[in-house]
Amino acid sequence: MSARSVGIPPFPPGYRASGVLLPITSLPAAYGIGDLGPAAFAWVNRLHEAGQRWWQALPLGPTGYGDSPYQSLSSFAGNELLISPDGLIDDGLLRAADCAGHAFSPTAVEYEKVVPFKARLFATAWSRFSAGARPELRAAYEQFCQTHELWLDDYALFRALKARYNGAGHVEWPV
Repeated sequence: MSARSVGIPPFPPGYRASGVLLPITSLPAAYGIGDLGPAAFAWVNRLHEAGQRWWQALPLGPTGYGDSPYQSLSSFAGNELLISPDGLIDDGLLRAADCAGHAFSPTAVEYEKVVPFKARLFATAWSRFSAGARPELRAAYEQFCQTHELWLDDYALFRALKARYNGAGHVEWPV
């Protein structure tokens, strides 16, 4: 079966491109893990300036056992660890002081430190959003929930139960 037989046009004659494989989590970050913040935008700009055409990243779903991107907990949800605290500061849902006072390895992701740190930040941001901070974001939030209702509620329930049962696999949960 060729690409043409399934309706995928081939690359044009003489097409050449190059790119880079780099997981987003490997980008430099002040918060213990590379995320979709300023470093990611700077990286894309740098690739463009260097004439690169492709950036291949690893899967972006929430990681499961062993923090592997290839063992995602959802086909639809994104990995919350890739949310940039800088973006939440820009959105007025966090303050820089909320993120201060933590030291992370400059060369490795230490999930045992990053996960509780970011969970605390997200709880703070959610608390402020729920209390009315940035009300102009409410419509976009509600639209997201409505657009993704086919999977979002079930996924939220799954994650709540997974947390309730200390990360155990669903087959280990009580009936």
